Amino acid sequence: MDEMRYQLDLLTAMNQKLASGENMYKAIVDTSSCAFLFYDFEKDSYSLLGEWEQFFDFNVVTIKDFDTIVDAYEEEFEYEIRQILSAEKSDKSALKAEVKRKDSAIWNLIRADVSYDEDGTPTRKIIRFQNITKEKIQNEELQYLAYYDYATGLYGRNHFISVASDLLAKAKENSETLSVLFIDIDNFKQINDGMGMLVGDEVIQAFGQFLKTLADDNIVISHFSSDIYCMAIYASRGSRSVDSVYRLIKERCNKPFYLTNNVQLTLSVCIGVAEYPEAADDIIRLINFAEIVMFKAKQSGKNDIQYFDRAILKEFLQNGEMEKKIKEAIEENAFEIHYQPQFTIQTGTMRGVEALVRMKDRDGSLISPALFIPIAEKNGTIVEIGDFVLEESVRTYAEWKQKYHIDFMLSINISPIQYKKADFTSKLLAVLEKYDVSPEKIELELTESVLVEDMEEVKQKMFLLSDYGIKVSLDDFGTGFSSLSYLKGLPIHTLKIDKSFADTIGMDESSEVIMESIVALTKRLGYETVAEGIETKEQMAYLKQINCDNIQGFLLSKPITKYELEQLIIRSI
Repeated sequence: MDEMRYQLDLLTAMNQKLASGENMYKAIVDTSSCAFLFYDFEKDSYSLLGEWEQFFDFNVVTIKDFDTIVDAYEEEFEYEIRQILSAEKSDKSALKAEVKRKDSAIWNLIRADVSYDEDGTPTRKIIRFQNITKEKIQNEELQYLAYYDYATGLYGRNHFISVASDLLAKAKENSETLSVLFIDIDNFKQINDGMGMLVGDEVIQAFGQFLKTLADDNIVISHFSSDIYCMAIYASRGSRSVDSVYRLIKERCNKPFYLTNNVQLTLSVCIGVAEYPEAADDIIRLINFAEIVMFKAKQSGKNDIQYFDRAILKEFLQNGEMEKKIKEAIEENAFEIHYQPQFTIQTGTMRGVEALVRMKDRDGSLISPALFIPIAEKNGTIVEIGDFVLEESVRTYAEWKQKYHIDFMLSINISPIQYKKADFTSKLLAVLEKYDVSPEKIELELTESVLVEDMEEVKQKMFLLSDYGIKVSLDDFGTGFSSLSYLKGLPIHTLKIDKSFADTIGMDESSEVIMESIVALTKRLGYETVAEGIETKEQMAYLKQINCDNIQGFLLSKPITKYELEQLIIRSI
């Protein structure tokens, strides 16, 4: 009796446990946003659970109703859906597919899970229907962004490289060319800074959308970054030759781009071109070389196209090597100052010295400033170099003053970049005070290029320097387009006449007329003159005849070291 009661209690407990599990399972299903189709193989019965009515307006009672499910989706997915609905026949425990509803933007994920007994006989099957439209849209957007630029609709950089690589492989296979164009909008920084980032973004978008009209199966285009675009042209000839594409771009740029708020802009671009097989045989190098020659086009005056050649690459590599040497020289303090004397032409006495920087190479040889100064000005290291020249030349001048009681001028070349720094004047005055050097004995040599931008600010700083007694010399006078206009209203003390005029003395009458006019004009204005590059006695005699004040050049002295100049000072005492 007790045994029977025990068995009964055990069965009751098991039933309660099963009922509890079913209730929990039902609760989970009911709170799900999915629809479930449950099939019991033993009972041959179907149950519809979850949000079935949200997915379908029909019920599934027999296997024939599966056709109705299939008909609810686009025809292209029929095979996949039937595979899922008959999952137990595929020897797989689970199948799934993303399918699209017919005449709708709705996407469903359909998944089948089949359970088997120990003999491998299917016992039950659950088919789940889930709405994944939101996730699908998000994934498509992410996939789009992975391949395309959002602003312009052009290829993104990585996808462009992949597609262009395929075109390059095709060009190699068919013995064809592949041209890569690196395109940069001129003066974009001024547009962005002067008119605002929103206008800048519109310009990028508008120009990119124009470029998109040029794309086809053989022309692929990318928006790389900011105002940079890249194009690859397979078999570039005829209507898709580089010249033809460039002509279309120029024609469009000559017409205004209409932006919001009634803004109209005409643009110009610089383009660098590198072609397979001439330039390189892989896409990354082609892009790099096209970029290099684009910068060459920028240097030639913008609104231009430049084609790759080995000379440009050689120059680029040399500049890169020089940049490395400049960086190392700054880190290792491998600069020194040479001094070129200036002489008063009538008396032959030393008027002053010009401080000239030299850079030491690793082998101890000296590198000409003509090689490293232009590069230092481009990458900004000229400021550090200029600070060294200022400090070292003033310190040396102070030593000479103390030892030899000198009274001549110290002329120091100042880069436009260095001069325009906000702290330039305070730095200069601090150095003069540190070494107790009178400002009246310092002459700053400025080229005409310092006057081109921000004339008012440059002028104010020049007057401030003049108030302290520091003199200003305009270097390379006569080589600019409008040098005479700079003489009006500026506190300039000295004009240095460019070497090109001295070179033609006795050979070119027009140059002599210009030289005489400059000297006469300078006298009338009360400035001093210094003629540069004097190498012959005939040149010196001519300059003395026309009353030029001072000369500088190899005839009397080349640039010399600090020690050599000391010997010259000692001999003149």
